[in-house]
Amino acid sequence: METWLWIIMAALLSECKGGDRVIQPREDVISTEGLTVSIDCTFVTMSTNVYVFWYKQQVNDFPRLMLRRFTIGEGDNAAEFHKERFDAQIKKTSVPLSIQNLQLSDSALYYCALKPTVTGNTDSLYKNLLSTKNTSLYP
Repeated sequence: METWLWIIMAALLSECKGGDRVIQPREDVISTEGLTVSIDCTFVTMSTNVYVFWYKQQVNDFPRLMLRRFTIGEGDNAAEFHKERFDAQIKKTSVPLSIQNLQLSDSALYYCALKPTVTGNTDSLYKNLLSTKNTSLYP
């Protein structure tokens, strides 16, 4: 039996200092378990070293940091988002998120941001941003 997954991308226009912003298309991505999807995110910035963050938000939950990428340096993934399944590479003015081997639990709302974005309970979010070595994932 084939299971369909719904991956929702936020139509997010996030303004940062100096007119920096990210743009995500307003569309649903529908796919099947086991396949790979790519979720688009473009950005505008005057900075030469771009810091891009991807977040996942499931129903009745707060956004969880998935990964961060930089123009200078490699970036990293949060502990629960293994690089073998969740990856993103900065390409000039875009940083598409790739999710491989889709699972039903991947159905969620996905956000990209140029700077760490905190909403809701910052104490809970901060705890989530710590890796297993108790190192903050923020720059």
